[in-house]
Amino acid sequence: MARAATAERGARPQEPSGPPPLLRRLGPRRLRTIIVIAVVVVLLGAGAAWALYGSRWLRVERVSVTGTQVLTPDQVRAAAAVPVGSPLVSVDTEAIEARLRAELPRIDSVDVVRSWPHGIGLKVTERKPVLLVRKGRNFVEVDDDGVRFATVSEAPAGVPLLKLEVSSSGSSAASLRRFGEARLVREAVRAAGALPAAVARDARLVKVRSYDEISLDLSGGRTVAWGSAEKGAAKARTLTALMKASPGARHFDVSVPTAPASSAS
Repeated sequence: MARAATAERGARPQEPSGPPPLLRRLGPRRLRTIIVIAVVVVLLGAGAAWALYGSRWLRVERVSVTGTQVLTPDQVRAAAAVPVGSPLVSVDTEAIEARLRAELPRIDSVDVVRSWPHGIGLKVTERKPVLLVRKGRNFVEVDDDGVRFATVSEAPAGVPLLKLEVSSSGSSAASLRRFGEARLVREAVRAAGALPAAVARDARLVKVRSYDEISLDLSGGRTVAWGSAEKGAAKARTLTALMKASPGARHFDVSVPTAPASSAS
């Protein structure tokens, strides 16, 4: 009797036969619906993947370029090296941007966009020169960030030329020793980048004698004493107002923007 009781206590209850409880709760109709939905989702996913990667419908067929001024669209396309014929979804837009920046320093920024179903669009913004630095018979274009981005054989219109007038003695030489030529050039770029648009178009030379002595030669024999490159925005506003107030003046001094001056000779 003891053995029988022990055997009875050690026996495990038998699990009910048939489908799992979850399937029993769902029922055959709901189960079939779930299976159909799952199959449809899988087929749709496979179809979408095939359409994006395997079909001929969504592949790169054309590359459009906008925003160029000095560069040509063909130059941009060649540097971009967009893989024409590849699935549009697989095009590495960041790699295209990197290639354009590396191959064409004139490009300041570029947006690479997919134009479904067959296009890639390259929206280019070119750097604008604010100053020219002479290099032999050529000219180096410098933008307002101080980036030397292109060397050209002809000076573009409306961009002033840098002229360093640093002497071997006096305050000019002391400024050169303290700051170095590269720093003085950067200060000239800052000054040129702050010029009002109307003045920049008329500027012919940006002269640098020292850190605190930057001046401009404008068309018509006019000059502007700019001083240092500091407070460029204030000097630009003051110069604009001064030129309107004294249209016949030939010499303007905005080195201290709160105390400007102008004269006819």
